[in-house]
Amino acid sequence: MSDYAAHRALLDPVRSAMRDWDGKAVRAALHAVMAPGVQVHMCHPFGDLTGADAFFDGVMAPLQTAMPDVERRDWIVMAGPDDHGYDWIGCAGHYVGTFLRPFLDIPMTGHLAHMRFHEFYRVAGGRVVEVQAIWDIPELMMQAGAWPMAPSLGRECWIPGPASQDGLRQGAYDQAASESAKAHVLAMLAAMGRHPQEPPEAMEMPKFWHPQMNWYGPAGIGTGRGVAGFRNWHQIPFLAAMPDRGKYRDTMGYHFFGDGPYVAVTGWPNMKQTLSLGGWLGLAPTGTTLTMCSLDFWRLENGRIRENWVLLDMLDIYRQLGVDVLARMGEFNKARAAGPLPIAKDYS
Repeated sequence: MSDYAAHRALLDPVRSAMRDWDGKAVRAALHAVMAPGVQVHMCHPFGDLTGADAFFDGVMAPLQTAMPDVERRDWIVMAGPDDHGYDWIGCAGHYVGTFLRPFLDIPMTGHLAHMRFHEFYRVAGGRVVEVQAIWDIPELMMQAGAWPMAPSLGRECWIPGPASQDGLRQGAYDQAASESAKAHVLAMLAAMGRHPQEPPEAMEMPKFWHPQMNWYGPAGIGTGRGVAGFRNWHQIPFLAAMPDRGKYRDTMGYHFFGDGPYVAVTGWPNMKQTLSLGGWLGLAPTGTTLTMCSLDFWRLENGRIRENWVLLDMLDIYRQLGVDVLARMGEFNKARAAGPLPIAKDYS
């Protein structure tokens, strides 16, 4: 078995360099941990990139340009093996900074801004060989008053880290606890897959979910509290619009891994279903078969799921439906200043 405590620490140089964010230090740290030719799969509109320099120049540098004082704040760092013989590191947190210049043409606000990230790193030979990552870009658009699509059903808020304050996993890897937590999540997903072909009771949600659970969805869907919140603000409209969920499961790639009470899944893509009926995100039932990237974390407490963080590549879903969200946003914001904002770094 690999040394997963060492894997968790592998990204420490990157995370440290991104705390105070010196560009040269960030680039050097990425080169230190990434293999030559690392494959980077980023959310829309970044797409696929090859190599540490392309990742820095195409993704990280534009973020620092928009937020000169940007910093990275992780609240989950976990590691473990999937069922295919691959080793993964999973990170979740926020990029935060003063939003002084446009980012992807999102208008700057001059205020503190935050953007959630879920980032997964596949490790081989002591180096990162693959990245799968979603940044919650719609969250940043909302803070700028520039979200051009339908309002969220769930609550939009600054998503918190784990209530247990143990998301930065420490110490030796507990294989038994990790496998038990992963088995619980997989059993939950199997039960959930029985609906809508069977009544909602077939999902046995009280068996798997804590009654005070939080489901932290992506911006554009929002967050739900408890099973009722999860069902009303996400699951019911999602399944009603795409009742063939699970039909293509065997054609998708999944990477589940656990680390103590935490479980994560990544895949690029890992979902496929058809928008055949209405009611989801205000979208018309076009009959389009969509592929989706859903990068998720679960935290178990006393044998049930207490928290679930979910990010979907929302902009890519709209892209597949022929909707260019960033272009539509630009149409709304033609009359807004393009920056940069002349705000001093300090008041000394």
